[in-house]
Amino acid sequence: MLRKTFFFDRDGIVNQRIMGGYVTSPDEFVLLQDFLPLFRLVKEAGFLTVLITNQQGIGKGLMTESDLVEIHAQMQEQLASKVGSGFDDIYFAGERDLSSRSGCCGDILAGCRRKPSPAMLLEADERWGIDFVASWMIGDSISDAEAGKAAGTRTILVGKFFEGDADVIVPSLKALLPQMPSLLASGVTTQRYSDVRNS
Repeated sequence: MLRKTFFFDRDGIVNQRIMGGYVTSPDEFVLLQDFLPLFRLVKEAGFLTVLITNQQGIGKGLMTESDLVEIHAQMQEQLASKVGSGFDDIYFAGERDLSSRSGCCGDILAGCRRKPSPAMLLEADERWGIDFVASWMIGDSISDAEAGKAAGTRTILVGKFFEGDADVIVPSLKALLPQMPSLLASGVTTQRYSDVRNS
């Protein structure tokens, strides 16, 4: 049986983003408080929860894969303590972005797993058997939505974006929370709950 899945970007969705930098150690990782009720709702709705994150700080030599494992271990412990369980699975792409467009590998790096490539979502499918049509990808970058669309999920973007960039666009996680029950229960329909240009 295929699994309905909620794919999460990390920085800016799960934890505070370090503007112009990277979370390179557990002490720099700060969970966003508005993420916790969102994550709880997704869990309660029976979705598989999968983290999909670009971490080019590894490729730049600013951190190691071991550093990232420590960060994610702390994240999982915090989520287990606050919500009752952590992510069901975690996928990361540590290679550098070598494209001319931020977040896009294009054809420059063969086999690139970085979003907007759907490679990490497809890897999750190989392990879990994903019902992409019934699944969601949430992030705060166009590359997150592009990865989700390429895999066949519905998409949510948090921030200032334009109509058509994602199925659902909201200015903040807090603004998304009231809509989550209907989103999680909805069939496959394109819905738009907030046009942030008018917010």
